[in-house]
Amino acid sequence: MEIKIKLPEKVKFIIDTIENAGFEAFAVGGCVRDSLLGREPNDWDITTSARPEQVKKLFRRTVDTGIQHGTVTVMLKEEGFEVTTYRIDGEYEDSRHPKSVTFTPVLREDLARRDFTINAMAYSESRGLVDEFGGAQDLELRVIRAVGMPENRFEEDALRILRAFRFAAQLGFSIDGATKKAAEDLAPTLSKISAERINTELTKLLVSDHPENVIELYEAGITKVILPEFDKCMETEQNNPHHCYNVGVHTAHALKNLTADQTSDAAELRILRWALLLHDFGKPAVKTTVDGIDHFYGHAAESEKLAEAILRRLKNDNHTIDVVKKLIYFHDYRPAETKKSVRKAVNKIGEDLFPLLLKVQRADVKAQSDFQREEKLKREDCLEEIYRGIIERKECVSLKTLAINGGDLIAAGMKPGKELGETLKRLLDDVLEDPSCNTKEILMEKVLKGLD
Repeated sequence: MEIKIKLPEKVKFIIDTIENAGFEAFAVGGCVRDSLLGREPNDWDITTSARPEQVKKLFRRTVDTGIQHGTVTVMLKEEGFEVTTYRIDGEYEDSRHPKSVTFTPVLREDLARRDFTINAMAYSESRGLVDEFGGAQDLELRVIRAVGMPENRFEEDALRILRAFRFAAQLGFSIDGATKKAAEDLAPTLSKISAERINTELTKLLVSDHPENVIELYEAGITKVILPEFDKCMETEQNNPHHCYNVGVHTAHALKNLTADQTSDAAELRILRWALLLHDFGKPAVKTTVDGIDHFYGHAAESEKLAEAILRRLKNDNHTIDVVKKLIYFHDYRPAETKKSVRKAVNKIGEDLFPLLLKVQRADVKAQSDFQREEKLKREDCLEEIYRGIIERKECVSLKTLAINGGDLIAAGMKPGKELGETLKRLLDDVLEDPSCNTKEILMEKVLKGLD
């Protein structure tokens, strides 16, 4: 059966323009893979027999984004499309960069240098699907398989080892036996890859439909290189009524328990999955055993410290680090099931973070043993219901919604300084106890009494 892919008009225009000039051109790689899977591609890459200088002559606006590797970005209005000349990579000497690139007029030679069969397919309306390495069949078999000899592909770019497991997690595929064996054998070469590139692939795995596949990274010897703290978690048993898994397996179950449909957007999912991955990393360091029962006193604070070190090592941004740290530090903090306690908890943790903390805690509880699980989940339900009520009633939980501010206090005769800040905090404490007193009249009366 002939396979047809609907190309976006701009992609079709670029391919047609190049073909009309006497060259070959195809959509290639991930966009072809995703189209065959019925997914909407994030971007469209184009490969061609035309040299970069020839491509540039065919289009009004181009950008030399990677001209030394044959890549020119064709600009159509405000949208850019990478067009890359067929190439053969020379010898790799750093598990990432080829020492040289040779342009070739043969499409198969270009496809042969790509990482996995499912990413080594090309398509044009004039030629149809070009699948020299069985990528379409591997999509049907739901398998990740290296193009050619897997050892060669991984020696060329060690990051492909992690990418194999990332694609498997994203697509719900298995990894071909020979490909997995080569990945395991060459896992130590990941030490040559930059932290930024490792972070990108690890994050993509974490936000995939199968974040629990972090266990497979451990089994393949990958975490030993990129996240050795997880190996310690896999080696730390939890002989405690509240747990039925070791720390690492518990972590994998917690990750799986937080699904994408429980989050508001991709950014939130990323934050929550990182928090769940790291939330118990401090347990190996604080484990004690009394009368045969394991305890992990202070593990939240220890995990917070480790999380900061790991996230900085992997070059995460400061916002991610700050939010993940706070969620981890408070992941075992549970206020009493009263409106007053929840208001104080929201103030302590933050209006934006408190609902995220509830999601972390729920996923954490579901990854524990059956012991008291029903009671724990009912408690989470109760806290969430109370929180929703506080939000619906628009009760004050922070200084920004307090009915008076520093300007009001200064107008009443108070001088700027420490006392003013302490007064506002004291007034907020009163409002957290009793939201009904959050009116300017009542709060100013309290202030004036204090000034007398």
